[in-house]
Amino acid sequence: MALWNDRNAPNPANKPPVSPTPEPLMHKPADTVAEPVANQAMPPRAAAAPQRDSKESLIAANLFIEGKIQGSGDVRVAGQFKGDVDVQGDLTIEVGARVTGAVRAAKVTIAGELDGNVVSASRVELLATGIVNGDIKAGSLTVASGSRMRGQVDVGSEEKAIPKSSVVSNLQKAPMESGAAS
Repeated sequence: MALWNDRNAPNPANKPPVSPTPEPLMHKPADTVAEPVANQAMPPRAAAAPQRDSKESLIAANLFIEGKIQGSGDVRVAGQFKGDVDVQGDLTIEVGARVTGAVRAAKVTIAGELDGNVVSASRVELLATGIVNGDIKAGSLTVASGSRMRGQVDVGSEEKAIPKSSVVSNLQKAPMESGAAS
């Protein structure tokens, strides 16, 4: 008795041989729900990553585009773009990519170069290879070691800012401690 299945051996029960390929699925009417087939491998779902409905648009590395980007999806720039970007999703500027213009997005990740201002973003990440020549106004800013930036930063702009006049008047009223360096 063999412990393996020999396909060349005669079939003692006169049964037709089992085909190694699965049979095609039969077409089901539209009102029924198809059930998963046990033999088909289901792709694993990432439990930690939330499902997003937005799509990502890509400006490829070998493209130069001039104009204006507006929309609700995510944008990834690997090439060059000259113009303003105003998206409700995320903007990613890849290594070697360059964006020239004002940027408004939910989250801005800069690994390439941005020549322009981040006018509004809830979060900005300046990666180690990132370069910014312009101002940044964001709810939070993460700056990696090795990145470069020239411009002004306004972080926490989503929160109510304290007027400068009240800060100056409080500093003038506060007594100076003796021995404090001036």
